[in-house]
Amino acid sequence: MSKIRMNTEFRNKILNRYVESAEQENTQERESFLQAREDVDKAYNIAFPVAQQIVSRSYPEEDVNTCKSLKKKYGQPLDVVAKDKCFYFSYAKENLEEDEDENDRQVSEHFDFGLFGSCGNSEYSDTTGKQFAYAYKREELKAKECNPDILAQQNGKDDNPHKTKHIDLNDKALGYSGYSRYNSDDDNTIGLAKDFDSQFYLDIIGTSHCRSRTIACTRQEFEVFKMLKQAKGNVITCHQKWIDSIEKQKQAMKTGLKAYRYLSEGVELMKELGVELDEAELVRCNSTGLTIYNPVNLASMIKGMKNTTITREQKIALRKAYEEKQSIN
Repeated sequence: MSKIRMNTEFRNKILNRYVESAEQENTQERESFLQAREDVDKAYNIAFPVAQQIVSRSYPEEDVNTCKSLKKKYGQPLDVVAKDKCFYFSYAKENLEEDEDENDRQVSEHFDFGLFGSCGNSEYSDTTGKQFAYAYKREELKAKECNPDILAQQNGKDDNPHKTKHIDLNDKALGYSGYSRYNSDDDNTIGLAKDFDSQFYLDIIGTSHCRSRTIACTRQEFEVFKMLKQAKGNVITCHQKWIDSIEKQKQAMKTGLKAYRYLSEGVELMKELGVELDEAELVRCNSTGLTIYNPVNLASMIKGMKNTTITREQKIALRKAYEEKQSIN
């Protein structure tokens, strides 16, 4: 029996099967990524209660309730209470460096507890926010047939249609369409992003931009929020390293498969890599994975190509037969 020649379709099937296997393999890179996601959950559980304490000191519950009652009584003019998930926290340095003056004493930084919140110093959601959101919700995005690894795969590359397409699909799947500059009432998040963010809203007095309401905290409290940012950043870093390792493997696979002339060589490669792959299955399945080349399916498909022209008399006869069958049933 002659050997089956390799072609683009076979190469893509083998490559896709290998990537599926590589993503499930318990490598050091994958384990580091999974651990980083567990660590960020712990960091959230530590940081948010601290934020609650700080915000309640600045905006006591009784004051918030008073403002709410006045708004209920007098309406929109007294709408001064809003919920927010991002805050400017600030502390005062005890000692200044030699080259610092009194204006450098206050240390302030923006912290966003939202899924798409920046992990850097940006006031608004930026690339780091999306990198974290895609990595953190990787399984949910995969389940929706999105590519959560697109930013890691395209790291360092300029924007392009392929990249933009997958970013848009990810944002839509997570329910993100941009954050408000002001407060939660104007956020356009839905779905997974909204569910995540809803855990971290706190009542504040003053509906203007959060930069205008810097909230005082201690240095120790400030460092807790810095640790949260670091934990989120570590998720991005570990995800990038893991995807980089898979991309290198993919490139090596592509180079090898391109040189192979016969399908059996690709199957042998997969066997050496510890991935079970049946050559007969590859031949039976087309590019969409449908098994159409077994005798029954192929015969049915070919029969369906015949006698496609039906006369008026045949249509009437078929209709009568159908009606008779329905009356009997």
